[in-house]
Amino acid sequence: MDRNFLETIVAFEEQLKSTQEQFRALKEFVAIMMEEHQTLQQENRHLRERLDAIHAEEAKLQQEQKRPAKRDIGEGYDNLARLYQEGFHVCHPQFGSPRKELDCMFCLAFLNKDN
Repeated sequence: MDRNFLETIVAFEEQLKSTQEQFRALKEFVAIMMEEHQTLQQENRHLRERLDAIHAEEAKLQQEQKRPAKRDIGEGYDNLARLYQEGFHVCHPQFGSPRKELDCMFCLAFLNKDN
């Protein structure tokens, strides 16, 4: 009986060692998984921030596209302004006809409107 009891204790000790090894391996695995989890959370947060920035930029571009773009006032406008200063009408009703000494409210409205 003593020998059987001693063998049982040795077997129990072996099982305990095996369980400790399994537990140590499990702890290492959990530590690795926690590090990966932390890394993935940081990467996910970074990607969400980038995605939010991209969405904000797209929304800004869409708002700008919805707004009517100001037309470029170019050479044509300059020519009309010069003609008006030289004493000619640039308004639709009297285009090209000489102006009298007074300013024409139609010409001024045309030249001053937002382009």
